[in-house]
Amino acid sequence: MGLNGYTPGKDQHVENQKNEPTKGQGMSLGRRNFLKVAAGAAAIPYFIPGAALGKDGKTAPSERIVMAGVGIGNMGRGDQGAFLGRGDVQYVATCDVKKNVRESSLRRINGKYKNNDAKAYNDFREIMVRDDIDAVHCATPDHWHAIVVIEACRNGKDVFCQKPETKTLREGKLMIDAARRYGRVVSGGSQRVLQDYRRVVNPCWNGDKGVIKSINVNVGPLPKECNKKGENIPAGFDWDMWLGPAPWAPYHPHRCSGSFSINGTSWRSFKDYSGGGMTDWGAHHFGGATFAIDVRELEPEEVIFHNEKGKKFATCRFPNGKLLHHNHPGQGNLHVIGTNEKGPSKPVPGYAGKGGICGDFIDCVKTRKRPFRDIELASNTATVCHMFLIAYELERSLKWDAVKRQFINDDEANRLVDVTRREPWVL
Repeated sequence: MGLNGYTPGKDQHVENQKNEPTKGQGMSLGRRNFLKVAAGAAAIPYFIPGAALGKDGKTAPSERIVMAGVGIGNMGRGDQGAFLGRGDVQYVATCDVKKNVRESSLRRINGKYKNNDAKAYNDFREIMVRDDIDAVHCATPDHWHAIVVIEACRNGKDVFCQKPETKTLREGKLMIDAARRYGRVVSGGSQRVLQDYRRVVNPCWNGDKGVIKSINVNVGPLPKECNKKGENIPAGFDWDMWLGPAPWAPYHPHRCSGSFSINGTSWRSFKDYSGGGMTDWGAHHFGGATFAIDVRELEPEEVIFHNEKGKKFATCRFPNGKLLHHNHPGQGNLHVIGTNEKGPSKPVPGYAGKGGICGDFIDCVKTRKRPFRDIELASNTATVCHMFLIAYELERSLKWDAVKRQFINDDEANRLVDVTRREPWVL
């Protein structure tokens, strides 16, 4: 059984196959050793083209990271393009619950390699049970992220997961535990944290702001209920699989649209699938904010709810005393308050390898180092988003026990740490 409730896939033996120390170390070692064995058994001489050995300056096929994608709409298509364009990646499979999307994705892959070797799937579990795949990227709607990431880890696959990595507070720890238990490289997908926010990060890290007191993030709106009336399900769309762990609901194009809009016309707007602007853009902004003031390795110890003259805003306080405000009156997005004297300088962490955040992931798959947006750091950012959401829903301040993974003396808040999932998709 996988995920404590559903069978991951036919002929899959998750617990037996993932504790092997040499299994899934980023590339397929069996394929890589083939040429060595063949060369050593050269009773009958034969010719191996230099290109096959990488002597033409390209990565030999046996040394490439074998990849697949799950969720290929919008961001998924962008991520696919980034990985498909790399010479050290061999892209072999794609998965999407929309037939037209997966067929378009399949044509793109086969067109790249000028063959028909790639496979397309409706069910991501068919990718997970393939032993030849080293890594997957995931850009499903948010309510699927934890399940896909954990199942990939259990099957010895490294994962690049789009933000926000979690749908609930509980999911983050489960994803971190899976990555650590199975020795997997799991990277979050917010490229903006480093690439867009250096103008904020650099002055903080080089000491120009002195001792940092606080930073503010302006982002919204909050998620809403979806009460759209049902319409006919389009042909070739596995609506039940799209819903997955979310509550059953009738099909409506706005309910499942992959549009980047958060105004009620995409899944990003609705509570059952996402956290609205707080988690969608918040994953970027709060990621940049926690990076800038150097608290990305921490979780808040409390979230303070404010209601001043009808203006509602909130503040997370970290164990080191630094404050992260949400929508603080009079402060702009990523506005930093410090003592402003010259302070100590330290180098800003950056990506490994080449090719942005996707290149960072691939380099770490090879080296087994933790990526720039390691799942623990990405989960900590999502924790900030979820704590704000819960404080706004209850309209009160909350104290968080990061060890016990619960709010202190608040049963009502603790009921919001996770959601009920539709069987068999339980965690």
